[in-house]
Amino acid sequence: MIRIEEVTKRYPGGHDALKRLSLHVEEGEMVFVTGHSGAGKSTLLKLIALIERPTKGQVIVDDQNTKRVSRRRIPAYRRQIGMVFQDHKLLYDRPVFDNVSLPLVIAGIGHREAARKVRAALDQVSLLDKEKQFPETLSSGEQQRVGIARAIVSRPKLLIADEPTGNLDPDLSLEVMRIFRRFNEVGVTLLIASHDIVLIDQL
Repeated sequence: MIRIEEVTKRYPGGHDALKRLSLHVEEGEMVFVTGHSGAGKSTLLKLIALIERPTKGQVIVDDQNTKRVSRRRIPAYRRQIGMVFQDHKLLYDRPVFDNVSLPLVIAGIGHREAARKVRAALDQVSLLDKEKQFPETLSSGEQQRVGIARAIVSRPKLLIADEPTGNLDPDLSLEVMRIFRRFNEVGVTLLIASHDIVLIDQL
């Protein structure tokens, strides 16, 4: 599913966020990437999502070499990937339903089919009763689950998450990780960046 081959990412000023990294993630695996702050975890996920491109080496996702993905084709490429962020990145002027439906709207999915998929995604994260609420009325854990619903609404083969439990207490963190594990059990490949070794050991 993911092949990282001898990848270096150098930022302006000569800082190497990653240096000659090789990593293979098989389809259906659930993989945790750990390390201290600044170790390159977020950079790795950005390379996979084509938010960044490597300075050297190759990133191959689902048999697509990201070097060959033109700028114009990046949105289509990203549709195969669900992305979850530590800070949720929700639209606070829109209700939960609209936040989760955004990837489907961008993809041109019809309203009836989109509504069915949104409600199925919200049901997966136990938020079906919150679809009309605005994000600011939800707890941090609920906001993170809205972000997860948005990431999985298109039923991607690959889900990447950058410190998805970084702002949550231990109980909520474990709940979020269990949601990820349920997706993995039905065949979704997961790559999760986290510094929380205690939480990972619990899984």
